[in-house]
Amino acid sequence: MKEKIRIYLADDHQMLIEGMKTVIKTSSDFEVVGFSLNGVNLIEQSINAKADILVIDINMPEKDGIEVLKELKNSQTFFKVIVLSSYDDLKLVKEVMKLGAKGYLTKQCVGESILEALHEVQNGEEYFCKTIREKIFESFTFKREINKKDSENPISLTERELVIIKLIALEYSGKKISEKLFISTNTVETHRKNLLKKLKVKGSIGLVKYAIKNNLISY
Repeated sequence: MKEKIRIYLADDHQMLIEGMKTVIKTSSDFEVVGFSLNGVNLIEQSINAKADILVIDINMPEKDGIEVLKELKNSQTFFKVIVLSSYDDLKLVKEVMKLGAKGYLTKQCVGESILEALHEVQNGEEYFCKTIREKIFESFTFKREINKKDSENPISLTERELVIIKLIALEYSGKKISEKLFISTNTVETHRKNLLKKLKVKGSIGLVKYAIKNNLISY
């Protein structure tokens, strides 16, 4: 029998904890092994629970998520961490990802996104919920070419390719992209295949990660 991935939850709202537990229980891949309503002794409790993934609210009493992430970064523990927040501030997203978080969910979308986030993070990917993806691509800085200082392997991208990356990441269908850009759906699909091959990424999350890593977007 496949061993379940162990999840530890931390949030100061009991109702949100219970809501996440209910959703997570619908998947046979995960089990909730504990929860905390504040950040005190959170790392120790997660270790004792033998957790694989820690889902943590950024704002908690006594010790917040930022403090916990800083402790984790300086420790020898290797939890994969998904951050919950009421805020969709991209500066905050950037800060927690630098501190080692592997995912970021706003509380507005946690119910519909928590299982997808857990799967992606467990598989070694980074995860941003739809709200954050939209914010990221709204701030797109269009560049024809990545500066060599910003990337070891600069890749030239046309403005059309950058627009298509944005629309794909915002979950536009091929038909809607074709209507918006006045091109055929076949041309859209060709661009999409070429971009995934050219950038060596998989899907919209890969496009987001590539854009952040190579400074195609600004905060």
